[in-house]
Amino acid sequence: MTDGTALEGVRAVADAVLYEGYVLYPYRASARKNHVRWQFGVLVPPSYAAMGTGEHTSCRTECLAEISPEAELHVCLRFLQAQRRTVEIEREDAPGGYREVDALIVGEDELLPWDEAVECERDVTLPVRDLLESEHRLPVIVRGGELITAVDGGRVVRRKQPLTAELRCRAERLPGLVRLHVTVVNTATVDCSGYTRDEALRHSLIAAHTILTLRGGRFLSLLDPPEEAKEYAKGCVNEHTWPVLVGPVGSDDVMLSSPIILYDHPKVDPSSHGDFFDACEIDEMLTLRTLTLTEAEKREARATDERARRIIDRVENLPHQPRESMHGRVRVVHVGDTEIGTGSKVVLRPRNGTRRVTDAQDMFVDGRVATVRSVVEDVDGTIFLAVTVDGDPAEEWQLAQGRYRYFTTDEVEPWTGEVEP
Repeated sequence: MTDGTALEGVRAVADAVLYEGYVLYPYRASARKNHVRWQFGVLVPPSYAAMGTGEHTSCRTECLAEISPEAELHVCLRFLQAQRRTVEIEREDAPGGYREVDALIVGEDELLPWDEAVECERDVTLPVRDLLESEHRLPVIVRGGELITAVDGGRVVRRKQPLTAELRCRAERLPGLVRLHVTVVNTATVDCSGYTRDEALRHSLIAAHTILTLRGGRFLSLLDPPEEAKEYAKGCVNEHTWPVLVGPVGSDDVMLSSPIILYDHPKVDPSSHGDFFDACEIDEMLTLRTLTLTEAEKREARATDERARRIIDRVENLPHQPRESMHGRVRVVHVGDTEIGTGSKVVLRPRNGTRRVTDAQDMFVDGRVATVRSVVEDVDGTIFLAVTVDGDPAEEWQLAQGRYRYFTTDEVEPWTGEVEP
């Protein structure tokens, strides 16, 4: 059974799916790439899909499981609800009236119109034996509403439309297995036949996905099913979504059915220090590019969305060490039969190396114990250990500045607690 800590990892992956493409670099509302949003897991109203737009009203998940007689299926449906944010100023010709504007300056802050998102989640737990007898349908109703926030010289208005959907679950018995069916359908009755895509999105489920948890059973991978289940796996029909095992490698009680195709047991890179909402790019590159934004661009990004504001603030305040940790690197190497990685102790033997000794300081560190701070690779593929020398008066300063000494793997020995002269 996947424990609480592992479920946090599952949620982290699901959140990455939920917000993929939410706001893209350079994180400004005026950027062209942020004019066309919400590309994954969009379930539109039937009236809009009927216009031949290429958008879909439903998504369908089918997967295989081995179950006990008392098995229960927990389904968590997650999606975003679009929320339109407009900025209005008081009308001079109509006291008490307001009109929309493209921007409003309040003190040192700029307020801009933007489409925000509200997280929505619905859960249901069902005995699998009941699903084998009949389909269960759960209505999903999300309220709309309007929120007005007064500011100096105007107001910010947030509006969201009500959503209606249905979660349909059933099970099919197979020899030694069951096939689970989970379908999500947008059931909105609003007539969107004359709507633009942006208008239809306000009545849509966005980034819709499901997390399936099985109690008293285990899921089978559809990517690598057991030999005896391969034909049944081929018979599973998945439309606009794809289920994969999630959680630690070896766990099989949780599946994420995502509109973005993933491999089994996906995880968020531990060296990532926050969302950039763009899994097609590299955190390090986005960090460096964000640092190059002008002050005016940063100000607009902060005004665009609270999540964009957090990205700018996080990047600007990111210390050197976490920034360096985003750089792709080798995690561990072997020196002899010993695995060496960050935090390992080694004895420095620079004169044992195959390279020519050109640094006179090498003679002063020969035989000294050092702590490995990172394992890095140069453009030629040579592995280096970045170390600080234990007992060095400058060690604390070097750590703060990210300044290390670099040695190849044949210039060190694993430390065993003793140093041979």
